[in-house]
Amino acid sequence: MQIGIVGKPNVGKSTLFGAATMAPVEIANYPFTTIEPNKGIAHVRKPCPCKEFGVTCTPHNSLCINGTRMVPVELLDVAGLVPGAWDGKGLGNKFLDDLRQADAMINVVDVSGSTDLEGNPGEPGTYDPTEDVKFLRREIELWMREIIKNGLGRIARQAKMQGNKPETILQERLAGLNISEAQIKEALKTVELPADPTLWDDDVLLNLCIRIRELAKPMIIAMNKADIAPDGNIEKIAAMGDASVPTLAETELALRKAAVAGLINYVPGDTTFTVKDGVKLNPGQQKALDYMAENMKKYGGTGVQACIEDGVFRMLDYIAVYPVEDETKLTDHFGRVLPDCFLIKKGSTAKDLAYRVHSDLGDKFIRAVNAKTKRTVGADYILQDGDVIRIVANK
Repeated sequence: MQIGIVGKPNVGKSTLFGAATMAPVEIANYPFTTIEPNKGIAHVRKPCPCKEFGVTCTPHNSLCINGTRMVPVELLDVAGLVPGAWDGKGLGNKFLDDLRQADAMINVVDVSGSTDLEGNPGEPGTYDPTEDVKFLRREIELWMREIIKNGLGRIARQAKMQGNKPETILQERLAGLNISEAQIKEALKTVELPADPTLWDDDVLLNLCIRIRELAKPMIIAMNKADIAPDGNIEKIAAMGDASVPTLAETELALRKAAVAGLINYVPGDTTFTVKDGVKLNPGQQKALDYMAENMKKYGGTGVQACIEDGVFRMLDYIAVYPVEDETKLTDHFGRVLPDCFLIKKGSTAKDLAYRVHSDLGDKFIRAVNAKTKRTVGADYILQDGDVIRIVANK
């Protein structure tokens, strides 16, 4: 799974990325600090079954901290987007190409309104942050439309003669964007195309791409710099339709660094932090931490972890499942207890999980065993969040 961190320059994208992954990135107060995309690993939290079963787990593909499983997801921080990027302005084509495989996007917006559309800094309240959301949606939709249009004339004429279905043509054009035929079919339920593909014009294709973006590249808005946002800005963006979370990326990054330095106790996603016993802070440090604590109380934390988890669990609708080879000992082939945690789409089946573990398990699937209920289940069993499952297959 890959989540793209997107937005115009100088809104805190790289700060949020650095805070979420603790990967070293260049952070500066000018446009296009990020040229090459930064890749890093963040983690989403789920209750680990080790507590429920009363065992000590030995995680392999994830971490367990006091009964909370930390499951890795990949974040991609790409170059800032400016109006006209779909037509090559700024670093537009590169930015958009970097996003081809993203399953979802976190649109980082300067909710304080202190950055113009080109990424130039100003004073809070100077600019309307809702324009950031509108322009980024439209840039991605226009980019998709241009990909469909590229070489469409020849393809449309051939498809007209062969009687190809619209979804087949569109899937061919959008295959490199990690967009499925099922998502295209769903979009076509609300946007009807002319039966003759040679009659697909710019307007009808743009309307289709709006719906495809909503389905295939869902977006959550990180309303960053919430601590200096003028009254009403957060509410205006929250009313725009996409999921949104107030974020304090600079605070999150500072807290993580302070925790690494041994100054405070803080776990990403917590709503508070505490100064470690015996630590003496200088007046500057105390003032900074007091300011952070006040804003975390106001917004229920820094919002960075919540933003990523909302993207994975609410927007993409993933659940966590734990495959094992021995449902009585909860172990794998090497004797590791509850070793792996897989994120899988809600509605997936036991056989889907088998294929996820290994293609041979899927091909040779016989049945599965639910370790919690001790019941045997079939290939079409719908997985539940937190399931511990043994796959039984032919050898």
